[in-house]
Amino acid sequence: MASLVSSPASPSISFPSTNPSSDRHHHRFLQTSRRHVVRCGIHDSLRFDNGSVPPSMPVINDSMLPGLYPGVRGLQGGIGRQNSRLRIFSGTANPALSQEIANYLGLELGKIKIKRFADGEIYVQLQESVRGCDVFLVQPTCPPANENLMELLIMIDACRRASAKNITAVIPYFGYARADRKTQGRESIAAKLVANLITEAGAHRVLACDLHSGQSMGYFDIPVDHVYGQPVILDYLASKMICSDELVVVSPDVGGVARARAFAKKLSDAPLAIVDKRRQGHNLTEVMNLIGDVKGKVAVMVDDMIDTAGTIAKGAALLHQEGAREVYACSTHAVFSPPAIERLSSGLFQEVIITNTIPLHEQKSFPQLTVLSVANLLGETIWRVHDDCSVSSIFQ
Repeated sequence: MASLVSSPASPSISFPSTNPSSDRHHHRFLQTSRRHVVRCGIHDSLRFDNGSVPPSMPVINDSMLPGLYPGVRGLQGGIGRQNSRLRIFSGTANPALSQEIANYLGLELGKIKIKRFADGEIYVQLQESVRGCDVFLVQPTCPPANENLMELLIMIDACRRASAKNITAVIPYFGYARADRKTQGRESIAAKLVANLITEAGAHRVLACDLHSGQSMGYFDIPVDHVYGQPVILDYLASKMICSDELVVVSPDVGGVARARAFAKKLSDAPLAIVDKRRQGHNLTEVMNLIGDVKGKVAVMVDDMIDTAGTIAKGAALLHQEGAREVYACSTHAVFSPPAIERLSSGLFQEVIITNTIPLHEQKSFPQLTVLSVANLLGETIWRVHDDCSVSSIFQ
């Protein structure tokens, strides 16, 4: 936990004047000022509580996932709004997640005015001083992606013009991340373009959660802290007490093998299976065959996002054909573009486990859906960035 350590003031030190014509200034006195040094004393890796979600959605209780600390970070560390240079501001994309993060840190969300004019232009005004502060702007670029991205850029610009010392864009879901390379001639690489926009707007750092591909970090010319939603989902699966001999982790496509392999290693080193598919076009897939054995086992499908759910639904159908006893779908980002809800609630899945990086409207809820919160994960990362502590040790 952070502690304040005060060093005693040094005695006055006198120096002879180097200007002989100024006898009245024969001695000059320098008094060193008392300073406070904030040190980080965090050594253990973390476990996270599941946060709150709308009442219509299933949620696990705190006893299943013991928290890192018995109280919120802010109260434990004595941060307090009045003596901290840390400021958290929320855009309009996911205010519920922003509030959970602020609660974990023991802070109030910063006062900010965001409105849209009749012609669709966005207006942003900070309603408190951030001069010399460490500012974190929480804004996923989820649908509507263009609106939320532009709002984030204007928020960054407002903080830069208000003389914030450091500006960190906290992007739980990074839109345009799938456009990270050219697959055909004359295509744009929109992920790089968006990275340039965020940098040029004035951000000093980006904090992102489960990027679609790790190479997207290289598109930024500023530091990027990449956190993973794996600990939250793994803790929840561990609470279900599924026998490790019955588990198999499934990658829904060849591109997600590295992600699934890392997930399987932390899930009792479970075996791995791969769904081979052929993509016919954007948002259209065709499953061909299965690599690996799932007969009589509990299959856990892992992906970074679920958009239209075509890939994961066809993969689940194939797993059932190959003899899987149960199929779980795990994903960090729930984009849920139509017809995702119909596919996910069709009975193929025992449970669909997602996080709240993207706000989920009540009409998108269905009985098999479980929503976990990444607020404590992001809150702890924000604190460590602010306090110049290690972020990678969270996942060790």
